[in-house]
This record gives sequence, structure tokens and C-alpha cells, in this order.
Amino acid sequence: MTAATNGRVPVVLLHALSLDSSMWDTHREALEGRGHLVVAPDQRGFGATPLGNEPPSLDTVADDLARELDARGIERAVLVGVSMGGYAAMAFLRRHPGRALALALLSTRADMDDEAARTAREGFLALIEDPVKGPAVIESTAPRLVGATTRAERPQVLARLRTVAAGASPASLAWAQRAIAARPDALDVLRATDIPAVVIVGEEDELVSQADTRAMVEALPRGRLVVVPGSGHLPPLEAPEVIQDELDALLAELDALTAEVDSH
Repeated sequence: MTAATNGRVPVVLLHALSLDSSMWDTHREALEGRGHLVVAPDQRGFGATPLGNEPPSLDTVADDLARELDARGIERAVLVGVSMGGYAAMAFLRRHPGRALALALLSTRADMDDEAARTAREGFLALIEDPVKGPAVIESTAPRLVGATTRAERPQVLARLRTVAAGASPASLAWAQRAIAARPDALDVLRATDIPAVVIVGEEDELVSQADTRAMVEALPRGRLVVVPGSGHLPPLEAPEVIQDELDALLAELDALTAEVDSH
């Protein structure tokens, strides 16, 4: 920790593919109001962060985060990642063991892509890199990122998602998709991650199954599962109050564990 946290643990918020750190604005404000130092980076190629020239790899994204934490004088932090941010968090656990105090993984998977998934991803990449077809393809994917309930009852969430996602360049999307496609299986990493952890999935997620999520919970020594009703792939935007409650519960669990260790 650093003196700037006033004794409250730092929290890292890692955003989803196509979006940027602004997707966490509500939670950043709430956590900062509770005295936490919040690190919510734009991952490379998104928001204000340039893509750079490195080959696609989640290891690069994880090392970007480690450098940012080092620059802020933060040795250890709570990791929170949604979708692509979850993949980045698991890469960070593998690359920088011992630096995570607690873990929240949302709408993500620990297993690697199988051949069918890699083939589908490459097909999608070919379309988004096509200057004629690309914009329409990217636009058409937005509704799948939220649940049917959100599409029907909270159209402003989908509208915000479309606005932010429209700012993502095809080159950045392609780089991130290739990095995700090449990721290794992370279940062994989760088995070795003996810290307070919560795995969250939207009940209406069309991209991540509850079976995928349960496998992660079973791998984590201290993992628990939360299924968010009425949410699709982006619970921080679709059900922000539920996600804040779960982050507060995770931080309270960490505080209790720390107090128990300190008492001994």
C-alpha cells in the first residue's frame, strides 16, 4: 500500500474489450469515497493509451499494469477485471504472483480458446479489419454485450456502450482479440491464488456460461460465485449497485482476514 490510501487497500479496475476506464466511473467514485486509492487504467489501444508496437499478448497488458503500480508506489492491490479485464487480471496473477490482495473476476473465463473458438475469433478479426464491413460488424456486436433485460428496460446502457465502443480503433480491437486468443489456460493460476475472491457472471450473459464461471470458483481456494439477475456480459454497467455491493463485501472479507492475521 501507499500513504495515499490512508490505510485502505488500493483497488485496480480493469475494463472490458471495446470500452475504456470510464466504464468504472461509478465504482471508482464510490471506492474513492471510502478512502481507497483506485487505479483504473485505459488498457493499451483504448481510451487515452496508445496501442504501441508490441506483438499481441496479455502478458504485455499485465506488465503494463505492473509498471503503473510500481510508478505509483503500490506493491499489492485488489484486482477487479471484467471480460478482457479479467483475462488481464489472470495474466497479472501469473506474471506477478503475490501482488494481488483479493480478486474479483467478472464475465470472463479461465480456460483457453479451443480450435473452434480460435477459428471464430479469426473470422471476426477478418471482418473488423475490413475497412468496408468493419464498422457495421463492430456496431452489430454491441447488443450481445448486454442482457435481454437491459436491452428492453435500460436502453440508455446500450446507448452509452455504443458511444464508447465507437471510439475503439479496429487495430486496437484486433490486437486485443489476438492477445485473448493466444492466452493460456489459467485454472492452475487460480488454484494457486489463495486470497479472497469472487467470480461474477450475468444471468443473461451470451458470451460466458455459468459452467465456465463455476469452474473458476471451484479452482479458487477462497472463491465464491455470484450470478447477477437481469444482467448480460457487462454487470458493472447493467447492475452497478449489485457490483458495488459485491466489491464492498470482498473488501470487507479482506479487512477481516487482515485483522485476523494481525491479531496473531
